[in-house]
Amino acid sequence: MANVLRTAASFIFLLCVSDLVSGQIRYSIPEELEYGAFIGNIAEDLRLNVWELSARKFRMVSDDRKQYMEVNLENGILFINERIDREQICGQIPTCSLSFQIALDNPLAMHRVAVEIIDVNDNSPSFPKSEFSLQISELIAPGARFPLESAHDPDVGTNTISSYQISPNEHFGLNLQTRSDGNIIAEISIEKPLDREEQPTFHLVLTAFDGGIPRKTGTAQILITIMDANDNAPVFDHQIYKTSVLENAPKGWLVIRVNAADLDEGTNAELAYSFTSHTSQRARELFRLEAVTGEIRVQGVLDFEEANIYDLGIEAMDKGWSAMTGHAKVMVRLIDVNDNVPEVELTSISSTVPENAQPGTMIAAIGVRDADSGENGQVHCKVDLNIPFKLRKSLSNNYELVTNDTLDRETTPLYNISISAWDRGSPPLATIKNILVSVSDVNDIAPRFTQPSYNVFLMENNRPGASIFAVTALDLDLDQNGEVSYSMLENHMQYMPASSYITINSKSGNIYARRSFDYEQLKNFQIKVQAQDAGSPPLSSTAIVNVIILDQNDNAPIVVSPSAWNISSAMVILRQLLYPGYLITKVIATDADSGQNARLSYQMLQATDPGLFSLGLLSGEIRTVRSYKDQDATTQRVVIMVKDNGQPSLTSTATIFFSVLSNVTEKLSVLNQQSRNSKQFSNWNVYLIIIFGSTSFIFFATIIFLVVLNCKQDRNTNHYNPTSCCGCRRRHSNDASNRRAAPKGIFNYTGAGETLPISERYHYAVCLSPESSKSDFLFLKPCEATLPLNDLNVRDTSVRI
Repeated sequence: MANVLRTAASFIFLLCVSDLVSGQIRYSIPEELEYGAFIGNIAEDLRLNVWELSARKFRMVSDDRKQYMEVNLENGILFINERIDREQICGQIPTCSLSFQIALDNPLAMHRVAVEIIDVNDNSPSFPKSEFSLQISELIAPGARFPLESAHDPDVGTNTISSYQISPNEHFGLNLQTRSDGNIIAEISIEKPLDREEQPTFHLVLTAFDGGIPRKTGTAQILITIMDANDNAPVFDHQIYKTSVLENAPKGWLVIRVNAADLDEGTNAELAYSFTSHTSQRARELFRLEAVTGEIRVQGVLDFEEANIYDLGIEAMDKGWSAMTGHAKVMVRLIDVNDNVPEVELTSISSTVPENAQPGTMIAAIGVRDADSGENGQVHCKVDLNIPFKLRKSLSNNYELVTNDTLDRETTPLYNISISAWDRGSPPLATIKNILVSVSDVNDIAPRFTQPSYNVFLMENNRPGASIFAVTALDLDLDQNGEVSYSMLENHMQYMPASSYITINSKSGNIYARRSFDYEQLKNFQIKVQAQDAGSPPLSSTAIVNVIILDQNDNAPIVVSPSAWNISSAMVILRQLLYPGYLITKVIATDADSGQNARLSYQMLQATDPGLFSLGLLSGEIRTVRSYKDQDATTQRVVIMVKDNGQPSLTSTATIFFSVLSNVTEKLSVLNQQSRNSKQFSNWNVYLIIIFGSTSFIFFATIIFLVVLNCKQDRNTNHYNPTSCCGCRRRHSNDASNRRAAPKGIFNYTGAGETLPISERYHYAVCLSPESSKSDFLFLKPCEATLPLNDLNVRDTSVRI
């Protein structure tokens, strides 16, 4: 709507007048035009062609900082470049214009342009304040006039303020006066006598009108207060006020409140209280009279002994233009009270007492007094009952503070002793005096370990010099009495002093290992640690430290059976024994470690014929899986690995050579050169084999000789002896069941004997004696009774062992 009105005003008031008089052009435009609004055609008014504006370097020269107008060089039109506010540019000046110069070259020419800004009624009248207050006495006669605040309108001419109007009422009217400068002044006049009791206030509306089209207005509220006339004097409730107050009344204590009344209203009834000139200066120092409330309060220190009664003269004055006063008298009487508290003085004091002080030790001398007299001056003292101190009366109003019980600094290092003193006044007054007494330390507490014994678990193969544990002992004493040092009491472990194994830091209590421990040699040991303070005399305590060595998997398994040369052993097996499930031997290994580190398992790494033997994982038993076949090798090699269950696990290997014999009389083949070479046998082994082989050879030669001799005797007698061994071979060839009676044993001999020389070319069959299983020696006996000589199958026979 504002834009529509503004556009309409632009068309109505837009006056474009071009005058070319003495090189000056004048235009007239209304204010508040929008950007781009047409002002005039400069090219036409200068009688120039449009193309000349650029050719002659048309330019505008102005002193204004803002470029309110601009020329379009393409058509020569002068237009609005920025909104123009006449009130901002010219204020209240009746004529307002903007001027600038136009410069042209070839030929040089200067033209002045003036643009008159015509006022538009775009501002409403406004008052300096939205509400005005006016106070008028009820005694003012009708016809009196009071000027009112004028309104302001930034517009000029007919658009400025033209008249005022007041809201209708019967008591007030409005008069208008025009000043020489054209401004209109409004005055309010009293049309009818005023009566405050009838109506104390009036609310009127003052309206200002301008002369613009359309007219605009501005309003302000007028609050008229009718002032009362001061025609009544204040009157007190009492002519004489009487009161009493305790002499120990604190500052600010209310003594009494006086009150006066004034029948007038407003300022005529507003009273101010004050002392009269008859009041003494000392009374003014002790008492204060509140001017507004009429309260009399204590402002000094009252003393009954100084004065016991005070007379105070007071007056009340109103605030009317012709002030009126009223008078009264106040009598204040002081009441004597017990207003002096007892005083406690320390004549001598010892602020520190040792904790081993005996009961009755004097700590301080105390004196008490009270400035009051009579019962108000009789003082009693006491201390708290829950502390090891008491008061002992020495003289009148003198006491001694002494110890009443044993002291313990570790429990209570500081005492805040409160000494209470009170008199017999009514009510009694009391005072409290605090004394700080500190208890000095005595070396009465020995260091105490956090535990009576400690268990330390230490992994073997530890690094020498490393800390393995730390003990801590606490001493509640202070300073050097609480400084704890650690030491190790000397004891022996494995005939060695403990200090050669363990050392301890005397300051920190850290325990260090001097050497690396071996679980297999030392599994645990015990040391005694002492903690001692630096007091005099020093106190100490001890604790036991049990060091438990933990096993580490640092030992590989060792094969102890079957016995071996270095890492291999040899065994002899009869072919007849090789049936499925037969226990050939058991591998036994040991591990110096313990626990899981010593839990062993067995594994067959290599075998000449893997399908012939089986190995128990945990038992180490070697058994045959199937029967021996003719195409099987007569020498079997088995490589066994023994593994523990440690982390990481350790292993050992052993090699066993098995020689398979067809029968007991067959000469044992020489073991594989890999197990019998010179590198696998020591010199002692060779010596033992030679001795053992020689002994066996002599033993078997003797047995064969005796057997042959027995056969000859049987032959000479031509008697068949069924128990003779001479017939064993024939029976063995005729009875297949004899094979089952073959001895089932293992010849655990690693050497082979020489062939026994026999002059006769006869064959003798011998059997293993049952005693062979009970001894390390091999006992032979004839299988059957001696046969007749003509039944013998003569062969070239040799027996191998």
